[in-house]
Amino acid sequence: MASTLTAATMTVTINESITLNGKNQGGTVTKSIASIAEISKRIVTVSTTEATILTFSAAVGQGTYVAADVRYMRFTNLDDTYHIMLTFKDEDNTEFRVKVDAGQSFIYNGDNAGGLVDTMKSNGAALSSGLADLYDITADADTASCDLEMFIASV
Repeated sequence: MASTLTAATMTVTINESITLNGKNQGGTVTKSIASIAEISKRIVTVSTTEATILTFSAAVGQGTYVAADVRYMRFTNLDDTYHIMLTFKDEDNTEFRVKVDAGQSFIYNGDNAGGLVDTMKSNGAALSSGLADLYDITADADTASCDLEMFIASV
């Protein structure tokens, strides 16, 4: 059976809108990402216990995405009170952690050609060493469980 799915160009638009002293100080940035053929949009409940929410590998599997194919990821905290912590771990087992406060989003872009391959490094020698592949992402909520919306786009 042949697929009837046709890859498409995804457009991401970031728009800041603010007027200060009568002048528009906002801005708009638009990025087009070609050949997107797979989209995953999911809402998960993140508890106060850290748990893996995404894994990346060379092959697709349950909850696993092909690292070289992922071009864009957005994580939005749908809670109106509490924050979520996201921890990004690379293949060298180094990590970085970011806080996504109530109602806020965090975007992690894949490389234009290589996806998540060689896109992060977080150890003490990060400035003097090469980049590594993103391996997995874990999440935990601050005080109470929070809903997290994940949007992942792959070629």
